[in-house]
Amino acid sequence: MPIVVDIDVMLARRKMPVGVLAERIGITPANLAALKNGRAKGVRFSTLDALCEALECQPGDLLRWEPEEPATGAGGPSVVVAER
Repeated sequence: MPIVVDIDVMLARRKMPVGVLAERIGITPANLAALKNGRAKGVRFSTLDALCEALECQPGDLLRWEPEEPATGAGGPSVVVAER
């Protein structure tokens, strides 16, 4: 997925355990783990707001976009040119 979640980076900078952050923002440690490990399909703005408040950061400190690597090999897209 091209959206990368950097909660681990901010946790390390703030020297805060995952369990403490989960308690402060009011979600389960399992849901926070899914979010920080990139397994979540989305994040509510209220959760993002709580994360930013607890970690004293901006949304861009937690989320970033990276382009996906193009597929290589035989499974990639192909172009067929027909002659008339």
